[in-house]
Amino acid sequence: MATGQISFFSNMLSRFATVQVILPNDVPPEWIQDNPHFKRPMKTLILLHGFSGYSMDWVYNGLVQEAAGKYNVGVLMPSGENSFYLDREATGCRYASFIGEELPQYFGRLFGLSDKKEDWLIGGYSMGGFGAIHSALQFTDRFSGMFALSSALIVHNIENMDPGAQDLVANYDYYRMVFGDLKTVSSSTGNPEELVRRNKAAGRPFPRMFLACGTEDFLINENHAFRDFLAEQKVDFVYRESAGEHNFTFWNQYLEPALEYLLG
Repeated sequence: MATGQISFFSNMLSRFATVQVILPNDVPPEWIQDNPHFKRPMKTLILLHGFSGYSMDWVYNGLVQEAAGKYNVGVLMPSGENSFYLDREATGCRYASFIGEELPQYFGRLFGLSDKKEDWLIGGYSMGGFGAIHSALQFTDRFSGMFALSSALIVHNIENMDPGAQDLVANYDYYRMVFGDLKTVSSSTGNPEELVRRNKAAGRPFPRMFLACGTEDFLINENHAFRDFLAEQKVDFVYRESAGEHNFTFWNQYLEPALEYLLG
């Protein structure tokens, strides 16, 4: 298993970006024997962290290295700051374009990765779950599948926030900086629901979607709302729910089921 850290200059972020990399290019022969995932080319997964996290979160806390070897999936883990993986107007803050365009293009050239949509997946937890959903819906020509665990689907929580207000995570100024005008955020492209509507209207294909949330998670109601919205829009998806909180105990539990669905 090849692992490492690569820094490169990102034009979208106007600075050097650091990405953790896992490539299952030297796994033991016994892993390959009778493993159907090694009878096809390697897939690549962009794996996103949550709010206050960074690129090493999945490495330190997750079971991603084992999953990469088992499912023949290369993994790219960038740092997304607290950006919700959205593009902003300010210079050096095009996080969505970094994830959906620049990262696949750069590492595709660097490692000779496939540029076929069918070979690219995206996933994440919490803020990274939001980012995975948003990226897969915005870059429909890039990602064939996505999984989102305990997703921070908070658009409707902040849409009526007033200046000076603050919730348990952040204040008005932060949300205004990341999402733009909070009075119109629901109808903006920063809202995954709006991307669903626009993609349907344009006849764009939807990625395979795997969603999961723990019943004790503080974001369970937001995940229920998005699940119900997708059902109302007649978008195909898989939703799983079981006992669990907002932590890696739950996210590790669903990493393999998510990959099995997306690669099935």
